Amino acid sequence: MEQALSRQAASEAVGEQGWRFLLGTLRTAVPVGSLTEGASVVAAAVAACGDHADGHLRADLRPDRVVLELQSRATAWVTEVDTDLAHRITAAVRELGLRGTPEIGTTAPRSLQIVEIGIDALDIPRVRPFWAAVLGYVDDDGALSDPVGQGPAVWFQQMDEPRPERNRVHFDVCVPHDEAERRLKAALSAGGRLLSDLRAPSFWVLADPEGNEACITTWQGRD
Repeated sequence: MEQALSRQAASEAVGEQGWRFLLGTLRTAVPVGSLTEGASVVAAAVAACGDHADGHLRADLRPDRVVLELQSRATAWVTEVDTDLAHRITAAVRELGLRGTPEIGTTAPRSLQIVEIGIDALDIPRVRPFWAAVLGYVDDDGALSDPVGQGPAVWFQQMDEPRPERNRVHFDVCVPHDEAERRLKAALSAGGRLLSDLRAPSFWVLADPEGNEACITTWQGRD
């Protein structure tokens, strides 16, 4: 069995290589000028991973960027194999004259991130099948996930009593730990309110001007 790493160990192992730890994965973005150039990045990443490619690597290819993700499929977490592969991929991408980046503080539309949807429910086993059916998702240890890995995960939070005065669906936006402060300031400047920072830097609870909630989250403070 591959050795799973702590969040901090995974983050520190690849941070200087342009990768960031997000929700049990390592991710980097490689800006490219075309699909052809992007395809060469994917090919180089696959070659760098060798026999580990199918069990660890995923790639999202677009005309302007390639997002690379590493995670052990066997453990659903980041292992020493993944951090080693991140270094190999970084070297292979640099041989193409390109560089991976978390897209923090750049001209990129936004940084790397993962969005999840949280649903508060009184009877989770009763409502979960509906959301699985309407989204075409599968049950994944109580949460719901997209079987093709494109849509955001959906998880359920237990309610103790009805709460009609508050929204019961919220977004969790996981960002790189060094992007959180920038994202928080942007949300507050856009009219948001900070409801709680008691669990920061794990997460900050925010609300829009009408009280709809969202959380900005990072890996920090969770190990």
